[in-house]
Amino acid sequence: MKSVVRTTAGDPDVLRLVERPVPEPGPGEVRVRVHVSGVNPTDWRTRRRPLAPGIDEQVPHQDGAGVIDAVGPQVDPARVGQRVWIWEAAWERPWGTAQQYTLVPDAHAVALPEHAPFALGAALGIPALTAHRALTVQDGGPGRLAPGSLDGATVLVAGGAGAVGNAAVQLARWAGARVVTTVSGPAKAALAHAAGAHHVVDYRAQDAATEILAFAPGGVDIVVEVAPGANSALDLAVTARGAVVAYYAGGEDEHLSVPVLATLSANLRWQSVFVYTVPDAAKRQAVADVAAAVAAGALRVGEEAGLPLHRFPLERAVEAHTALEQGVVGKILLDVP
Repeated sequence: MKSVVRTTAGDPDVLRLVERPVPEPGPGEVRVRVHVSGVNPTDWRTRRRPLAPGIDEQVPHQDGAGVIDAVGPQVDPARVGQRVWIWEAAWERPWGTAQQYTLVPDAHAVALPEHAPFALGAALGIPALTAHRALTVQDGGPGRLAPGSLDGATVLVAGGAGAVGNAAVQLARWAGARVVTTVSGPAKAALAHAAGAHHVVDYRAQDAATEILAFAPGGVDIVVEVAPGANSALDLAVTARGAVVAYYAGGEDEHLSVPVLATLSANLRWQSVFVYTVPDAAKRQAVADVAAAVAAGALRVGEEAGLPLHRFPLERAVEAHTALEQGVVGKILLDVP
């Protein structure tokens, strides 16, 4: 089978296309014939780090979609032939989705309805599960997201044109929230509107705090934050009492600093969200809720859904990683032959 692998850390050109044997699933595993592999920022950041201990050759990418073609012991044989989306394929494992066949634990291959294209399935995983946690972490428990669960809440999504931001807008709308998002220009504003944001603020052309508070005079209840260091002052200015600022990204040298008394008196919560280490119960709930949103048609991809797709064949994985690192707007996918 065709596989993209790396044996060292570095630039995109450390990725190589090789031939490898088709693997056999072990106990509790399924083998998926991958049709589309999703590429996320976490993938290029991981590529620049040394391989995990005990792994000599790594197939990249956490997300993907395809069809189960074999199952190991302790897995229901009826799963063979099922269309699925994959999450965290390469987390602490050598088998990512940038190959024709991959192995994942049974629970990491989630049924994908017939109406949902493989491109959507490959775009879920990291972005949708991260967005789910950011929208539900305020609950303090596993956090369920469903129609009506955010009724009456106002959500601010920073960077509504990104993959996580796009998923957050769509999931928040599905759950009943009023959604405002910030973007850096007219083109991204159009994408955020297409995703379903009720109000979009171009922070380069408008006073973001004034615009957000005009939309939500009482302040926002949840902030899905992509740049906590840069946006902390804005977040403080627009949050309601008891709000949570859930941040999921940041630069290598980015620091978060907030005034203690202002944060204290407002009972604000600053919560980091790193999807890989989210508690197991919360992860299971997120997977179930995202699957329900897909089944309901509440999650979409493509220009009309505010998330342009940039598709590369498997053999051009180096170009795909380069484009992602250079900040292309939208979702990068590898089509697997």
